[in-house]
Amino acid sequence: MANTFKEKPVEKSKSDKKNLFSLMDGFVKTRNIFDEGVPVKMLPKIIFLAAILIFYIGNTHYAERTIRKIEKLKVRVDDLRADYTTLKAEVMYASKQSEVSRRVAAMGLEESLQAPYKILVKQDEY
Repeated sequence: MANTFKEKPVEKSKSDKKNLFSLMDGFVKTRNIFDEGVPVKMLPKIIFLAAILIFYIGNTHYAERTIRKIEKLKVRVDDLRADYTTLKAEVMYASKQSEVSRRVAAMGLEESLQAPYKILVKQDEY
């Protein structure tokens, strides 16, 4: 008796198509690893790698936070330096002799036109 059934061409399903994950599964063979259950002998290595990964992520976040703080402090230092320069210029201007005499004139004080002289005190008079 002859085979009366005609074989239909096999259509590729979505799982047969080549994609990144199917290629990775072909190289790594993850299905064979878990056939006998969870491999306990790999557990310390997996935990160690997870701890290193968590430390690396935390260290990256800490470094980025520190960089942001440094940038904020640089801006603040620049502002304070500008304030210092402005205040220093104002004090220098206000302490000039002409400016002091102009300000105290409103109080009724005048600038002396005579040169100052030295007062000498004898030791036995003190």
